Amino acid sequence: MAVIINKENDKNNELSRRIDADLREKMSGGSKTVAKNADPDFTEDAEYMRDLKKTGKFGWVWVALVGLALVVLIALGLSLNHK
Repeated sequence: MAVIINKENDKNNELSRRIDADLREKMSGGSKTVAKNADPDFTEDAEYMRDLKKTGKFGWVWVALVGLALVVLIALGLSLNHK
């Protein structure tokens, strides 16, 4: 019984090694093959994406200023309603 289990384990280990080797080969040298098989992503080629620039490192400041302005406007509106 132990011999049969040992042989099955050896077969499973060999199969795992083969699968690992195939995956490593596909990922290292076959990255072009993987990209060909994947669905194309046309957003990089779209017309509206050509002239876009990435947000600078201080883009969050604009968001904070707009949020602060909204808070001030709401506070002013509430204070005027109480009078």
